[in-house]
Amino acid sequence: MPARPDVPEAYLARLRQTFAALPECHEEEAWTGVRWRVAGTTTTVAHVFGGEDQLFRIVFRAEPEEVMAFQHLGAPYFKGEWGANVVGLLLDDSSDWEELEELLTDSYCLQAPQRLVDLVDRPGASRS
Repeated sequence: MPARPDVPEAYLARLRQTFAALPECHEEEAWTGVRWRVAGTTTTVAHVFGGEDQLFRIVFRAEPEEVMAFQHLGAPYFKGEWGANVVGLLLDDSSDWEELEELLTDSYCLQAPQRLVDLVDRPGASRS
């Protein structure tokens, strides 16, 4: 069985830039790849990793209706198998990083306490 490749540094740099803008979001090593969590919780906002097929994936949280929509869109999206609100995306050099930034911000807002969500600027969302 082939080894899982390390996530390219260029991908990690872009992801780190996104998560650095989110209050109390921190990076840590995962069983494979890297994950981000919020405010000392054990709930993952996003997890990026290389697969045995040598492809790179990022999984994140989404609203239930969005999970269904992404599932029906097909590649590069997929539904995560380990949670009702987990969506994944295959990453490559042609990935839409602006769209991914919005999806990851939404994932953070689903996982973070409201006091932190209130600090996040989200396109189209009003702050309380």
